[in-house]
Amino acid sequence: MTPNALIARALRRERQHAGLSLSALAARAGLAKSTLSQLEAGQGNPSVETLWALATALGVPFSQLFQSPNPEAALIRAGEGTPLSAQATPFAATLLAAGGPGRRRDLYRLDLAGAARRQAEPHPAGTVEHAVVCQGRVRLGPLEALEELARGDYYRYAADRVHLYQGLSDDSVVLLVMESPA
Repeated sequence: MTPNALIARALRRERQHAGLSLSALAARAGLAKSTLSQLEAGQGNPSVETLWALATALGVPFSQLFQSPNPEAALIRAGEGTPLSAQATPFAATLLAAGGPGRRRDLYRLDLAGAARRQAEPHPAGTVEHAVVCQGRVRLGPLEALEELARGDYYRYAADRVHLYQGLSDDSVVLLVMESPA
């Protein structure tokens, strides 16, 4: 199943589960109804910002918009997977593994080209992110507790407040685990 088809199916499922009309969800997420309609039809190329806005409006983890039956084993080689790009910066997040039903732990690879900078809105209350720098140097964390990290450094921080991901070198890569309360 293509990423757009997964997103379309998940959006319809979560919107219906929340008892929201297309118009109501679009308003909550700050999107045009036509944009949401296209996404539910499996059309368009949604940005990270659009999908975060929808997940927040639905009150679900970001990864819930990509859930499919999890196989026993999965292999995603470097450069594979479907990166979701930000609108105005060379930032891409690739979901590597979702926690699955009853689990709220998702694994992402963040690619921060050049001086990519992405300011993220707060995730649901109690969300914590674990970041390990695999390549390059980055600045990340809550705005009031930003840290500079180099290859091999680990940082755990509260992500239920505005936080930042910023590349400080060419082609920085971060392995990010996001934990949300169940």
